[in-house]
Amino acid sequence: MNKLEGKVAVITGASTGIGLATAQLLVSEGAHVYITGRRQSELDAAVQQIGKNVTSVQGDVTNLADLDRLYAIVKKHHDHIDVLFANAGVGENAVLGEISEAHFDKLFGINVKGLLFTVQKALPLLVDGSSIILTGATASTKATAGGTVYSATKAAVRSFARTWALELKDRKIRVNAVSPSPTDSPFWGKFGLTQEQLEQFIARRVSTIPLGRLCHPSDVANAVLFLASDDSSFITGIELYVDGGRAQI
Repeated sequence: MNKLEGKVAVITGASTGIGLATAQLLVSEGAHVYITGRRQSELDAAVQQIGKNVTSVQGDVTNLADLDRLYAIVKKHHDHIDVLFANAGVGENAVLGEISEAHFDKLFGINVKGLLFTVQKALPLLVDGSSIILTGATASTKATAGGTVYSATKAAVRSFARTWALELKDRKIRVNAVSPSPTDSPFWGKFGLTQEQLEQFIARRVSTIPLGRLCHPSDVANAVLFLASDDSSFITGIELYVDGGRAQI
């Protein structure tokens, strides 16, 4: 039997990369998955790629009205949520002395505020015993020059997993974070680098990973499936590193 047969899952930031790979895997394991993203064209392509048991809802996690609309659609069609993967996030570099207010507001707005309200607004639909998974990053503990604000947002995500695991324990809702090392996804194209700069940037990151490669979206999807399923029924409050050893050594 599939691990998520008949379950309802919501994944934010699911039109590409980690979110899309996870949506595909959860559907293959029997779930009906709601996916969100800011760009409708990418969502349409994701739905076509997933193929079945998927509903897309365009929206921005920093817009609370968009989150309300998402959960209203879920409530109308399924009336509950078994798995919530709060995955939407963004990364940009800026060294101390060059950090702008816009940079700070963007990263904290999406990675912290957006994630918090994604979870809070889902609470009325989350069934007792459900699973919440948050996307962290090795940046929560592994310092990188230029990562002042990004690393701080991911440290906040790690803190959320601990606090919410405690606050939701009476409902047997498990809350965990999954923290990948730098991942092979369209994420890197958003750093505004030339192709040569991007290749050098990635090579430097790979050099810090003992297993010698970038993380693949499927690596993270497998970890999310574990945390979403009964295989992890006695696990809550953790940060599960999917990092090839980067934050461990």
